Amino acid sequence: MFGRQKGISLSNWILIGMILGMATGLILNFFVPDSFFKNIILVDNVFYLGGNLFIKLMKMLVVPLVFCSIVVGASSISDIRKIGTIGGRTILIYLITTALAVTIALGIGMLIKPGVGLNMAVTSQAGNVTLNQTMTDTILNMVPDNPLNSLASGDMIPVIIFGLLIGVILAKLREETDVINTFFNQGNRIMMEMTSIVMKFAPIGIFCLMARTFAGLGFDGLLPLGKYISCVLLGLAIQAFIVYPFLLVIFTRLNPITFFKKFISVMFFAFSSSTSNATIPLNLEKLAEMGVSKDVSSFTIPLGATINMDGTSIMQGVAVMFAAQAYGMDLGTSALLTVIFTAVMASIGTAGVPSVGLITLTMVFNSVGIPVQAIGIIFGIDHILDMFRTAVNVAGDAICTIIVAFKNNSMDVDVFKGKKEMNEEDKVLVDEISII
Repeated sequence: MFGRQKGISLSNWILIGMILGMATGLILNFFVPDSFFKNIILVDNVFYLGGNLFIKLMKMLVVPLVFCSIVVGASSISDIRKIGTIGGRTILIYLITTALAVTIALGIGMLIKPGVGLNMAVTSQAGNVTLNQTMTDTILNMVPDNPLNSLASGDMIPVIIFGLLIGVILAKLREETDVINTFFNQGNRIMMEMTSIVMKFAPIGIFCLMARTFAGLGFDGLLPLGKYISCVLLGLAIQAFIVYPFLLVIFTRLNPITFFKKFISVMFFAFSSSTSNATIPLNLEKLAEMGVSKDVSSFTIPLGATINMDGTSIMQGVAVMFAAQAYGMDLGTSALLTVIFTAVMASIGTAGVPSVGLITLTMVFNSVGIPVQAIGIIFGIDHILDMFRTAVNVAGDAICTIIVAFKNNSMDVDVFKGKKEMNEEDKVLVDEISII
């Protein structure tokens, strides 16, 4: 529906839908008197139907999308045993940086409190059991009593655990389970395509959600929204310019400024494209120019585009605090740890395509009982933030790759420092990637 009509991308259509929705809602709020047509037909029926239909379509995707992605991702990750310590270090660093990212985001959300003042009515108290349960209960509830029941009810942490176990077993029995492997890979492909189809309706859904929200919210809702954006950008800045440089210095003693000078063009490309996958060839090329062996980067970069979603995790952490505060929900320690675990697990197998983090955000919200309707407000401004967090994602992939390569003696430090040029083999690699 909204593809590349008249040269406008889907992301820009979403942005247009957000702006038009906000404008329509504010006009209705301040300049149109209350009437049957305004309140009942437009706000409570047309906008409500359009917005909530889109939310239900997103919720429809979550369980099959995440389950298939987790199975496929875990089965491929299990192959790292073939390359020993490289794979182990890569996975460990990626998971640690993702956990740090969502922890930083939660801390920022608790400190700045972006959702305070929005005062969205709590429509359901179903999440209180999750919010108040003990840590022992939280751990026990991660293991499904009945996996099919967890899939049917959308209980996402048991679904993730079950998917991880299936993926690991499929990798172990690969030659004996070709049919099942093919089934999940094709299922994952189907869900990716279905996600793309649903996303084509995003501009209409976002328009309706924003129009209905601001028709009753007014300008008072703009301040929390601005604080939400500021919190996400602050978290991304801390991750990109404090956490990553710190890790680079601690593990390699290399100069972060040198890295960013060489890598800034890749970050700009990631920013403009909003997709980690599209940045893979350019990322590989730039790392080769920095002296990183292709034997390492050709494994770690595609893997990072799949499981290393630090920018997305920061958005999800801030979004959880924003929504919880807007709904007046008090998240306890066990709930916050559940958010960290769920966000880290959600990054495994998540496709590196624009705005997919909002699909998995539904899963994170469900894990602690936050109404998913709050995503409607966040969705409208996500394209802008998605550009920033994609740039952070690819920078994280590159720095983690440099650390792994350095620790495995697969990096020429003199090339990184500019003291000598690449060898001929790496020059050929760069030429090949440039052609791609």
